[in-house]
Amino acid sequence: MLAENLSETFTARRHGDGKSSRSDAIRMAFCLLGGILVFNSWLATKYFASAIDAEAAQLSAAIGAIILSAPIFVSAVRDLLRGKVYMNELVTLALIAAFSAGDYITAGAVAFFMVITIAIEHRTAVGAEASIESLIRLTPRRARRLADGAEEDVDVLDLKVGDICRVRPGENLPADGVVVSGTSSINQASITGESLPADKGEKDEVYAGTTNLTGLIDIRVTRVGTDTTLGKVKDLILAAEHSKTPVMRMIDRYVGYYTPTILMVAAMVFFFTRDLNRVIAVLVMSCPCALVLATPSAIIAAIASASRLGILIKDVAHIELAAKIRAVVFDKTGTLTEGNLEVARLKPAEGVELAELLQVATSTEYHSNHPAAAALKRLAKEAGIAWEDPDRYTEVAGKGVEATYAGSVCRVGRQSWLQECGLDTHAVSAGLEEDDTAGMSVVFVSCDERVLGWIGLRDAIRSVAKEAISQLRELGVGKCCMVTGDIERVAQLVGGKIGVTEIQASCLPQDKVTFVENLKAQGDLVAVVGDGVNDGPALAAGDIGIAMGAIGSDVAVQSASVALMNNDLRRIPFFISLARRTRLLMNQNLAIGLGFIVLGLYFSTLGYINAVVAAVLHSLGSLLILFNSARLVRTGEELQTQDSAAASRNVNG
Repeated sequence: MLAENLSETFTARRHGDGKSSRSDAIRMAFCLLGGILVFNSWLATKYFASAIDAEAAQLSAAIGAIILSAPIFVSAVRDLLRGKVYMNELVTLALIAAFSAGDYITAGAVAFFMVITIAIEHRTAVGAEASIESLIRLTPRRARRLADGAEEDVDVLDLKVGDICRVRPGENLPADGVVVSGTSSINQASITGESLPADKGEKDEVYAGTTNLTGLIDIRVTRVGTDTTLGKVKDLILAAEHSKTPVMRMIDRYVGYYTPTILMVAAMVFFFTRDLNRVIAVLVMSCPCALVLATPSAIIAAIASASRLGILIKDVAHIELAAKIRAVVFDKTGTLTEGNLEVARLKPAEGVELAELLQVATSTEYHSNHPAAAALKRLAKEAGIAWEDPDRYTEVAGKGVEATYAGSVCRVGRQSWLQECGLDTHAVSAGLEEDDTAGMSVVFVSCDERVLGWIGLRDAIRSVAKEAISQLRELGVGKCCMVTGDIERVAQLVGGKIGVTEIQASCLPQDKVTFVENLKAQGDLVAVVGDGVNDGPALAAGDIGIAMGAIGSDVAVQSASVALMNNDLRRIPFFISLARRTRLLMNQNLAIGLGFIVLGLYFSTLGYINAVVAAVLHSLGSLLILFNSARLVRTGEELQTQDSAAASRNVNG
């Protein structure tokens, strides 16, 4: 097949780099040489027949036709050796027929237009190749490793975890790492799609392939090669390119019957007409290049557009699913809210000091990665309160944490969980109904059998959450739901501010799964949006799982169907809109491809189209589909423009 799979072409070109480009140039040179020889023969025969030897003109055409036909013959033989019968064989048979009839000009013209079509498919790639290859080449080949205070130039592949590398302004980072000295602004758009640079200082994480803009920094390497965030991004993009939609699988299933059917049609045409030119036209016009390009070209354009905005699609089949989404379920903390909790209120029990309450809470949460634990540690550090490493630590999913230190069993978690453990929380729950606690997430703290008090934490709602929900409703997503382990009052407050009315509060992980399954049972295709760490079961339960803020998180990248490398909720309606546009273009492309084949076969069978015209129409059909798919490549640029404008306002304001 001349265009069996565009992604195979992209992969081959990536691995070949300059060698592949030189091969393309050589092929194009031979194509032009062959075309000139064939055109020279046609010109001589048409206008200078009396002045030029006919045999010389025929020889010119024959040499040109052989040059042009050679790559097609080679591809056909390669397909047959691999046990495949695709459209290369149809073109080869047409060329053999033309050679047998001594019609070298026709053979050369047909081969010329077919080779030109192949070249355009390889080079155009609907603009997606350049976008994807730019990501592949982001990691520099060389790095400056510091050894005994001196810089040494080394290959990036020689870097090891723990090495210290120096990165100057304007250079791309060679590996994932942590800043050990210096400050700078880092452009992370290649991974996150965000146009606003991120300020980085000591102990901040940085990622391979991102660009150091302003300052000199030294980083300690934490991940190298394919283990880096960029490496995982590249692997996901390449895997998505090689995956197939249901339509693509259906075409693959029936393509084996296509060539024998066309050969029977060609045999019938020759049997009834004895016109070899019609047979050649039928074989050329029936080449399903346009039909084969219809779906992959649109899909790869969509992958390029999505990856530019930091949206990683793990399987292209999810694009078709996303186009049909009618319900979206959001987690609250870290998804609809910033996830950066701050301690808003401390309420100790009678006889308990604030310092004791905070010390017990931070010591119990010592090993937790939950945002609440981070907030408690920040406050304790500011207050100069030291916490201790517990002897034993246990996390109870969706309820809280339990730890043992200094011989005491301490717990931090939901009020209902402490009550399940036999503790009486009523004595310290006074004040929870006051207005100033609205919007707070509350955790209770206990030590042995004594409840020490509660701590209120507050989280800011993401600035674009309301806009994203509004955009989803404009797309016809009828159900925008929120599930959270937080209490009902906090959930309702957040939901009311962003426009979500269907809310499920006080959810354990299994409750979130049940909620999603109930939505699916109603016949809705459901997308679940979460942070990819605590929401793994719910993400897996949805028809599509979308992990937010997946940069640097292996769990987030692996736990969902789609990974967003940043936390911009507007990427979700954009992704659904992109999926719908992709599906529309796929249908348009399939209609164009089928139309060219059916009408072309009809008119070539009747003799209205000769072989050369059939080759021209074949090329036009392929180009029309490529250019139609190319419209997807620039999709999303308006979102990047909005981000840039917002960034400028923030800087100037």
